[in-house]
Amino acid sequence: MKYYLIVGEASGDLHASHLMRSLKEIDREADFRFFGGDLMKSVGGTRVRHYRELAYMGFVPVLLHLPTILSNMRLCKHDILEWQPDCVILVDYPGFNLKIAKYVKSRTSIPVYYYISPKIWAWKEYRIKNIKRDVDELFSILPFEVDFFERKHHYPIHYVGNPTADEVRNYLGCEKLEVRSEKLIALLAGSRKQEIKDNLPTMLETVKDFEKTYHIVVAGAPGIEPDYYRAFMAGSQAEIVFGKTYDLLARSHAALVTSGTATLEACLFRVPQVVCYKLPLPKIASYVRKRLIKVKYISLVNLIADREVVTEVLDETYTVDFIRQEFRKILDGPVRQTMLDGYDEVKRRLGDKKAPDEAARMIHQLLNKQPFV
Repeated sequence: MKYYLIVGEASGDLHASHLMRSLKEIDREADFRFFGGDLMKSVGGTRVRHYRELAYMGFVPVLLHLPTILSNMRLCKHDILEWQPDCVILVDYPGFNLKIAKYVKSRTSIPVYYYISPKIWAWKEYRIKNIKRDVDELFSILPFEVDFFERKHHYPIHYVGNPTADEVRNYLGCEKLEVRSEKLIALLAGSRKQEIKDNLPTMLETVKDFEKTYHIVVAGAPGIEPDYYRAFMAGSQAEIVFGKTYDLLARSHAALVTSGTATLEACLFRVPQVVCYKLPLPKIASYVRKRLIKVKYISLVNLIADREVVTEVLDETYTVDFIRQEFRKILDGPVRQTMLDGYDEVKRRLGDKKAPDEAARMIHQLLNKQPFV
């Protein structure tokens, strides 16, 4: 079978590479062509464009690079028509991918499959019309999305498991772990420079009172140079590590975490956490968020549990004093234990399916017109 995959960022490259490996296990004749990254290239196939040529975020960067974006979109459309794959597999990145889906459905009979569904439950819910019209099958990695798409929008989807849960399970199954340290605090301040700039100084100030009794370690994000972190860490006793986030979480007693996949990783490693996310102009941001964002929570932990398992600090509550007050509660005692009990519920809801294996199996069965087992 011929598979055409499109990703637009590093996380998509990672998830797509795992899916490609799983497809190769099922389909020995699998032939891949893709817009993707180095991880996908290592699996095999032909890379048409690197995702770095697509990955522009924000109004100004997109505007400045609009000719490049449009050129890549034209190339992608033409290349799909020319190659005539057995299916097109879109991975996240909805701004680009939904336009490709529309084109493929209007010009061809090639099935369009979406792996890692667009997060329209958070915002841009109107995109459901495009998904219903242009996407043949949707594969979700978040269990609460099933209710959103099927009950609210009457669009059937497939929950295939969660890749982060897969990765943590694999790590815990392979590593010989030391006993969790009672004296280690982890700071995960996001993966983008703006997030780090907004959150790391407050995190460091919050834990300053704990420096005499705890070892403070910052998890450095891939692609961010160490000097960028050190500019914010002057006067702090914290150290920084790169490429060892799972090692750090496996040994941490508690953490301050910026919203994102890291909140789920901390949960799966059973590290009590306070989620901190600074918003610019908090009063205005709070007003806009309550009217445009369609969800009650910002952390994946709370979204999956559908209740507050971890404290989320944002808007007007984002102060050192408040974060420190909440952080003290999770160092020991009943609040800590209640959070750990909530983590068990999140883990149960995620289940134990291996997402890329499950998605690959379903895609292969669909293409061979076999019923799901």
